[in-house]
Amino acid sequence: MPKSKKSTDKPAGDKSDKKKNTSLRLSSKTLKALKLRAIEDETSVQKIIETLVENFLDQPGK
Repeated sequence: MPKSKKSTDKPAGDKSDKKKNTSLRLSSKTLKALKLRAIEDETSVQKIIETLVENFLDQPGK
């Protein structure tokens, strides 16, 4: 019997929203400021970094 799909499941082969883990090293001061900013903006560190990277990638190459 096939598995039933949840209403939130993406179509097979749609990996556009698949998340992968990575790591980076930041100074303690930078990380603390980033976490505080995330709290102030009611968002997450991950979302801030993801948005910054996406904006960077949308810029024309040099």
